[in-house]
Amino acid sequence: MNNIFLIGYRCTGKTTLGRALARRLDRPFVDTDDAITAATGQDIRTLVNRCGWDHFRDLERRQIAASARLTHHVVATGGGAVLAAENVAAMRAGGTVVWLRCRPDTIERLMRADVRSDAMRPRLTGDGLRREIETTLAAREPLYRRAMHFALDTDDFDIDRLCDTIIAAVQASGPTPPDYTTNQ
Repeated sequence: MNNIFLIGYRCTGKTTLGRALARRLDRPFVDTDDAITAATGQDIRTLVNRCGWDHFRDLERRQIAASARLTHHVVATGGGAVLAAENVAAMRAGGTVVWLRCRPDTIERLMRADVRSDAMRPRLTGDGLRREIETTLAAREPLYRRAMHFALDTDDFDIDRLCDTIIAAVQASGPTPPDYTTNQ
């Protein structure tokens, strides 16, 4: 198995599942947002507020390109990684891309429960949280769909089952990742 890239909206479980999957597979784990934070010494919200989204997206593009050159890693990406076709091409060339998806109400509940979320992540629109989630998801869902090799619903987050499903799908695909959606 080559790299496994986890994509999806904020709070869909990319980092939590990525760490668990990396442990199960005895692989290194990379969170692209954490790598950017470590490299710049700033959390994402501060970085975006100081330097703008374009600068952040450029750093993200470089981090994803670097991650795609790695072998046998589990990589959790930022929610907007799919906005750049270059990122999608790098991830698909570097491994299997798994879209973790949740319903808007689940995302809202998780974001409200995660005190880090609001403090560390910049808002994407000037709308209220629920409207922002729905609007941003509507715009990004086609991009996630085009980027993925397969998708998993994470509303009922069972980390062991999700890890098992990803491992089985990646192993079954051999050197060529699958192109299908699975609703677990």
